[in-house]
Amino acid sequence: MIESQLKIVFNHEIPTSLDTDQRHQALNARGYKLTAPRRAVPDVIAGMHESLSPAEIHERARCRYPHLGLVTVYRTLDILVETGVVRRMHRDDGCHGYALAQAAHGHHLICSSCNQVVEFAECGLDGLLKSVARRTGFRVEGHWLQVFGLCPNCRPDRP
Repeated sequence: MIESQLKIVFNHEIPTSLDTDQRHQALNARGYKLTAPRRAVPDVIAGMHESLSPAEIHERARCRYPHLGLVTVYRTLDILVETGVVRRMHRDDGCHGYALAQAAHGHHLICSSCNQVVEFAECGLDGLLKSVARRTGFRVEGHWLQVFGLCPNCRPDRP
């Protein structure tokens, strides 16, 4: 279980143990109706340790709600990303994947073989981003950091 705190958009905090009721209350608090199809999407993501494509989420969520449409999956993913419950990431295969957000500001290690995702909070980019902003005149509003490699289970030199 994830025991850190997740800051949702507009500084609304909820625990990220991602107990089913807490996830749904967080969405409800943001004004979203919690239909059965919408409940199936975060339930699938909460049980996974890898990033899943919308099609993979759709396939797994249909076991819980057989009439779930792919459009509902995409719309629900947009809501979950907006509220900070889920993070969108790029995968090696060129598709977007989605994984549970575990910290208010996190980055990801993604296994190129099994798609396992490990989130880490250390950033160390503040100095670089300030320097880039100074040189370019940009106001940096955010960033993504994703590191690809092989997890301990997929490494060929595994002990």
